Amino acid sequence: MKQPDSLKTPTRRTLLCSGLGAGALLAQPIAAFAAAPAGFDQWRDSFRARALAKGISDATYTRVMGRIEPDMTVFKQMQKQPEFNEQIWQYINRRVSDWRIIAGKEALRKNEALFTRIEQDFGVERGTLLALWGVESAFGDPLVQQNHMRPVFPSLAALAWNEPRRRAYWETELINALKIVDRGWSTPEEMRGSWAGAMGHTQWMPEVWLNVGMDYDRDGRVSPFGKPDDALGSSARFLVNRGKYRRGEHWGYEVRAPGGASGGSRTYAAWTSAGVSRADGQPFPQPNASAQLWVPVQGGPAFLLGPNFYAVRSYNPSMNYALAICHLGDRILGAPPFIQPFPGSERALTLAEVQEMQTRLTKAGFDTGGTDGRVGNDTMKAIRDYQAKMGLLPADGYGGLKVLARLRQGG
Repeated sequence: MKQPDSLKTPTRRTLLCSGLGAGALLAQPIAAFAAAPAGFDQWRDSFRARALAKGISDATYTRVMGRIEPDMTVFKQMQKQPEFNEQIWQYINRRVSDWRIIAGKEALRKNEALFTRIEQDFGVERGTLLALWGVESAFGDPLVQQNHMRPVFPSLAALAWNEPRRRAYWETELINALKIVDRGWSTPEEMRGSWAGAMGHTQWMPEVWLNVGMDYDRDGRVSPFGKPDDALGSSARFLVNRGKYRRGEHWGYEVRAPGGASGGSRTYAAWTSAGVSRADGQPFPQPNASAQLWVPVQGGPAFLLGPNFYAVRSYNPSMNYALAICHLGDRILGAPPFIQPFPGSERALTLAEVQEMQTRLTKAGFDTGGTDGRVGNDTMKAIRDYQAKMGLLPADGYGGLKVLARLRQGG
């Protein structure tokens, strides 16, 4: 993800690929830390004074930083972010997957009272938060936290010490993380996350945890771990405060638009007068609300996007990410796939088909890291390696109907 230009109003994550969430983190191995390189101990000792000047207690600094060694693997992670060059329909299919829709319905069933409370308090639709939760951490799957997250203090210490382009940013985030420990909200052992320091159900950076997080379950601390209350309640507040989310408005709609339709923001009534209609034939429920027309790919589906679409985009600056979140939220709540297909697209695999593909790939010697129907970077790499070996071009790592058909042929 693009790093924020300002520390005052950053997006809630930093330097993570757009929208990859937990699915991407599944592929990141947690390597053993190397011995502290030359110069780190001196930096760590000198940084103590800066931390204390920011209000960190000496006891907390000693507890967290006293014998810490930097996780130098973060620099390789920065340079080797996975690039799969997905087309938008592939991006949508991977995130709006059968597994996430099914798991999202179950997550809603288990947490209905929480989502009702959040809607009453903040006005944020449950579908949006369910989709964020599903994409960012597979609905808080403890195996993601246990097996694919790393201690964040060694990562942040390495970046604050030796990442020259944004050193000031990483220093600030390290101090923010120390403040969290100083307040008794968490422990260094609990604070595990991505290589860049994003943590918990909705992948908070320390700045967001510290400044946007709220004690929504009233247990005396703010935490993105454990019960999802704090993470989801605080993420709703983030969407309202930083994304300007509007109570009672839907994010937008798939539409049919005449070829010449264009322009900036208009009311839905004005768009209707210009010949734009909902793809499902239903009327726009709030004709006086405003929206903008977006056609991601000529010949594909068109959308009218309201302010709440851009509120979701405040969480991650990718338009494709925001569309995937909004569409996944609708699908969890029972809506159908897009009516107009993207050019050259194919339908998403079912959960059973993804599991079959993973099983066949693994048996063929391409380890997918599991056969649970979730497609993370392990599965994508296995697919790409299989495509390259079999001459299936482009070897883009997308596991769809064509790859499954070839696997079924025994090739």
